[in-house]
Amino acid sequence: MKKLRRQLTLWMAVLLLAGLVSTPVQASLEDTSSNEVVISSSIPKGKIGKSMTLSFVVKNNTASDWEDATAGIAEGTDYLGSDKLEGSLIFPFEVTTSAFKPRLLGTIKAGSSRSVSVSAKVRGDLTEGYYAVRIDVSDKNGTVASEFVNIWVYKGTGTDAEDKKKAVSFVLGEGQSTPYGVYPNVMDYSINLRNSSLVDARDVTVSMVLSKDSAEFPFDINEGNYDRTFEKIAAGDTVTMPYSMAIRSDVYSGFFPIKFNVTYRDTADGELKTEEKSLYVKVKNKEKEDPLGEFNENNRTKARLIVDSYKTIPATIIAGDEFELVVTMKNASATIPASNILLSLVSEKASDSAVFSTEAGSSAIVVNSLGAGQTTEFRVKMTSKAGIAQRSYALTIKEKYDSPEFKNAAEEVVIDIPVKQIARLNTGTVEVMPASISVGGESNVMFPINNTGKVMLYNVMVLFEADSIRKTDTYIGNIEPGKSGNVDIMLSGMAATADEGKVKMSITYEDENGTLQAPVEKEMSLFVTEEMPIDVDMEGDLQDASAEPVPFFPKYKMVIFPAAIAVVAAAVVIIRKKKKKKAAEEEGMDDEIS
Repeated sequence: MKKLRRQLTLWMAVLLLAGLVSTPVQASLEDTSSNEVVISSSIPKGKIGKSMTLSFVVKNNTASDWEDATAGIAEGTDYLGSDKLEGSLIFPFEVTTSAFKPRLLGTIKAGSSRSVSVSAKVRGDLTEGYYAVRIDVSDKNGTVASEFVNIWVYKGTGTDAEDKKKAVSFVLGEGQSTPYGVYPNVMDYSINLRNSSLVDARDVTVSMVLSKDSAEFPFDINEGNYDRTFEKIAAGDTVTMPYSMAIRSDVYSGFFPIKFNVTYRDTADGELKTEEKSLYVKVKNKEKEDPLGEFNENNRTKARLIVDSYKTIPATIIAGDEFELVVTMKNASATIPASNILLSLVSEKASDSAVFSTEAGSSAIVVNSLGAGQTTEFRVKMTSKAGIAQRSYALTIKEKYDSPEFKNAAEEVVIDIPVKQIARLNTGTVEVMPASISVGGESNVMFPINNTGKVMLYNVMVLFEADSIRKTDTYIGNIEPGKSGNVDIMLSGMAATADEGKVKMSITYEDENGTLQAPVEKEMSLFVTEEMPIDVDMEGDLQDASAEPVPFFPKYKMVIFPAAIAVVAAAVVIIRKKKKKKAAEEEGMDDEIS
């Protein structure tokens, strides 16, 4: 009894596991021998998980023509998971929109037939076997037939590369110039079709795709069928397809792509496969008119491109240095877009050379499009020219762009970029007369201040400071680039020199904005000695009259020597000043003469 229970339990487990294992989709087959419209002479073959071509023939066995005929895989109405059902049949293809898109066949006359090929991808969960696919055939009045075609699907063993070697492929119009025709002449042309594969193509049909729209198809449709058929095109062979077609009267001059559907078999009893090809033809008739009429700039609207903002990195540009220019361009138009935008940077020149040059050498920036109200930013690394004057220089942005009504619009905007120069100065020889004075005495100090930079030095002043002299400053004024300002000042001794006799000179100036710059400090030498006392012996007057009087020079030599030095220094200063005045007057006379 226990053994029987164990066996029953084991069988229940096996059945439970069998129920959990998914069963692959099984094949099914329909009898198509009674088909009257959808005829398939052989069973198309497809590889599981790959795309396949389902080929068949549509036959009009009625007494009337089928206009605007179509044929395609019928779309069922029931779904079950990934299975698409047609009644109790299993749908063998992946369910996509393209799988049910019908093929356009045009007009099929009574008693005529048309070869049809449709493509779809075989489901990957199928087992090898036969499957039935329903085909719907319709014309402009509705469905005219709904019949089945059987297919065989199998698991492939070859690689994709091997399959590609076995595939037929065609080349259209190889080695030909573009067919050309002029209205109202009939256009006679031929098109070459070469089998570029290693496999022979059989039952080849080349169908020209027609259209009623003159913008797509430039020829009159005078024939009901523009198909060209070939029993066989061997591998590497080329066949010629002749055409004779009238150009439409309403067509415009230009190039038109003519499309062709090529159906073929790669074996004698293989399925029909389809390949799409196209070839351009050129026709000459009337030129397309501008709907806006004759071009008039005042009657056309165009976008407006402006500089919304710009900056430089760094913010202060020193002449000769590199910097990055960041510009934000804006389409200021509220409704009009701009496209194919070309921006060119043109620098102002100084001494016949550009002030600004780009690092990359190219000064062009391309923007594909800029919608109404939109902005775009571009960055350019540039270098400023050394040795130029300190001021703002113009950079012109030339614009060329398209608008819907205005092609190749040309505009320009200008931005100003300030360039700074570093102020530079030096001093000439400092002359001190005399180089040594006593307390209370004075010395004349003279020297030039040279402006060796490219910018004006404003409100130049010199301050003299030392423990031994009275603190004194002097105003020089403005000094232009390349010129000098002269210092001429008297310094007074206040105390005897206790150090090396150095006097500090601080030269200050302002920039063009009135900002006081850091002082330039220099030094000069001036010694101050103690004041020499005059020793007058008051008792000498009371001496005995009989005593011998003291001579004048020995008695007053301590007064005579300093006074003589002072007189000589004063004379030198006066002479130098007169020479400078005379030189200035002569220079002024030279200026007037020149």
